[in-house]
Amino acid sequence: MAYKFTDNYKEQGARKKLVEVLRKKGIADEKVLEAIGQVKRHFFFDETFWNQAYKDIAFPIGAGQTISQPYTVAYQTELLHIQKGDKVLEIGTGCGYQTCILLKLGAVVYTIERQEQLYERTSYVLPNIGYKPNFFLGDGSKGIPEHAPYNKIIVTAGAPVIPETLLQQLAIGGILVIPVGDEKSQKMVTVLKVGEYDYEEIVLDTFRFVPLVGDKAW
Repeated sequence: MAYKFTDNYKEQGARKKLVEVLRKKGIADEKVLEAIGQVKRHFFFDETFWNQAYKDIAFPIGAGQTISQPYTVAYQTELLHIQKGDKVLEIGTGCGYQTCILLKLGAVVYTIERQEQLYERTSYVLPNIGYKPNFFLGDGSKGIPEHAPYNKIIVTAGAPVIPETLLQQLAIGGILVIPVGDEKSQKMVTVLKVGEYDYEEIVLDTFRFVPLVGDKAW
């Protein structure tokens, strides 16, 4: 990937159009839309493919992974109800686009990626464009227990079940957002932790994510 960080009127206009597309698709949280409008998505693409960056589509980023469709990023983020200062665990750093949206909203982000190629690239790129999450390389299905509990947990890959390890790392009153299903399609699930061992679960719309691979997943 070429790391050429420039942002001109063309990209700025494309971001504004993307925000309007997401608003028409039902994203209502203005803070989320504002973050989408501010994070420069083309920075996560090779310059050859900048013309694809602000289309509402997923796109390959290497290592068998994709940068999620902007609608999916906005949808999951909206479900988290991020408050400034929230301690957020992100499972699946990927290229770091979702990470940057969370940071724009004022979260303190702990993000873990199992693919070393993506980890190395993203831990280089993000600080160079002004974003500084806490990076980890490892099995995201196990979470990052040494920094728990978390106010919010977001999983950006499809899991066969909700890993018990992630529920344990969620603070009481916290929210977990995770796609659950088979390897072809998943339902987005939100879990509110209302007590030490008590949870309220809501099953929402159908999505298609790359599989969550790890000891507690596929």
